[in-house]
Amino acid sequence: MSGGLEITFLGTGTSHGIPVIGCSCAVCRSSDPRDKRLRTAIHVLAPEYAFCVDTPPDFRQQCLREGIGRLDAVVYTHSHCDHVLGFDDLRRFCELGDIEIPIHGSPATLADLARVFQYAFAPGPKFKNYVRPSPRPFDGEFFLGETKIVPVDLPHGRATTNGLVFWRGGRKRFAYMTDCQAVPDAALEAAFEVDVLVLDALRHDAHSTHLTVGQALEVVARMRPAKAYFIHMCHDLGHEATEAMLPQNVRLAYDGLKINV
Repeated sequence: MSGGLEITFLGTGTSHGIPVIGCSCAVCRSSDPRDKRLRTAIHVLAPEYAFCVDTPPDFRQQCLREGIGRLDAVVYTHSHCDHVLGFDDLRRFCELGDIEIPIHGSPATLADLARVFQYAFAPGPKFKNYVRPSPRPFDGEFFLGETKIVPVDLPHGRATTNGLVFWRGGRKRFAYMTDCQAVPDAALEAAFEVDVLVLDALRHDAHSTHLTVGQALEVVARMRPAKAYFIHMCHDLGHEATEAMLPQNVRLAYDGLKINV
């Protein structure tokens, strides 16, 4: 890692997860482990700080698989179920460190979390083995340890999600843009020529709230990252066949993949 960031893809699938319940398509029946996709999230490890982006319903399983025993904060991109319903599993990290967990998100996202998980946000005494969130709303750039994070707004149907651009050592290292149907000019500029871009690419066919593979490739061409990884794939995309169609600097991420930036 040597002063940079180690990114672990905890999950890379869309809201159904793959395999999909009740489906017998080729991808759902695939023996390729890269076609088994839990719901999308990442773990980010720096020498001085460890945090996750989103806590999907599979969060406990993902943490156990990756041996994650330390968590200093969580950043939420938005409040849809497939990105937040592992929230209560944060209680184990509160218990391990006897700490409150800083929860970073837009004011709207944190308001949704406080409504859905009102028992955790309600005033009053908190027990050691309960989840103890410390809400940290952002309206601009903020720091986690020595990593500067710049949120950018992304359209996602009727919702707005937050893409995240990570700076470290004065350099734009990593951009994370899940759940979006477009990448506006302001977000493109914020992440222009980033070292590594991670981007939503649901399927080949058009969708009202997500980028297609073709649209994601257009974003890559305009943003000009050194390397890009696609995430939030549905069962229309088999890993091996889809990667064979992509430029060499664009890959599909898969569950458990680790990269250093």
